[in-house]
Amino acid sequence: MLVWPMLVLHAQQEPEFAHYFELETQFNPAAVGKSSQLLINAAYQSHAMEYDDAGGTMLLMANTAFQISGTRHGVGALFQNDEIGLFSTKRFAVQYAFLFKLFGGTMSIGAEADMINESVDGSKADMVDANDQAFQNSEMTGSSFGFSAGLYYQRGAFYAGLSALHLTSPKLEIGETAEYNLKPHYYFTAGYNIRTRNPFFKIEPRVFVRYEGTELRANITAALRYEREKKYLYGGVTYTPERSVTAFVGGKFHGVNLSYSYEAFTNGLGWGYGQHEVTLGYSLDLDFSKRGRNYHKSVRWL
Repeated sequence: MLVWPMLVLHAQQEPEFAHYFELETQFNPAAVGKSSQLLINAAYQSHAMEYDDAGGTMLLMANTAFQISGTRHGVGALFQNDEIGLFSTKRFAVQYAFLFKLFGGTMSIGAEADMINESVDGSKADMVDANDQAFQNSEMTGSSFGFSAGLYYQRGAFYAGLSALHLTSPKLEIGETAEYNLKPHYYFTAGYNIRTRNPFFKIEPRVFVRYEGTELRANITAALRYEREKKYLYGGVTYTPERSVTAFVGGKFHGVNLSYSYEAFTNGLGWGYGQHEVTLGYSLDLDFSKRGRNYHKSVRWL
């Protein structure tokens, strides 16, 4: 079997979002069920600018929590589409978490079943030799199933999570001439909300660490939030050593939370080849205690 070098060189196998702190279930299934509300989030990230067919990543996910006989459970689902050049990677996932009290906080143990689909559109390739048998000029696809797991702990203003995606290292056979191997990805995240003397302001330091077997990447984030009468504004900066600096801003206006970020590369591509990202979310109260009907109330966008 011939393995295409281009597939092997597809380095960033799992996308990483600048707004990781708002999209935690993208990398940790144990984060589902943090709230009893139905939480719906969407995000879009462009890839490096100034390149033709650079593509982008789209994410849509939802999760909620419910109780059974005094125990709390979380469920969620997500769809992700990552496109770059000829390649498109789609990920479908269903998620479950069991939540329980621990040391004055809440511990969550989560699991996720994934279906990953990789497609390569060879008709878009600009080949020097149109008759090259190693590269088909039609669209080819391959699919596989995977498993992910995570832990998540909250106590007051502190939270921390540890997770692993693609634990089974799924292999996708694409057509008859190529294969694509997904590496396990490991994540750690933590954060804390610091109250200031002004009751309307909070400082929010966060950290996000990712390791996929060869590269350890750490994001260090500092944000300032102004909150009053259930409305808020926030802004901050994320520093990724030897990679980039990201500035982000967002807020909730008339029930809509819209956020934007720009990641400027400090190494390699340079400042002008950064990535834009936009996130949008919505939450809905679900009252499962009423028999025969549910009461729905739109309270905020996340």
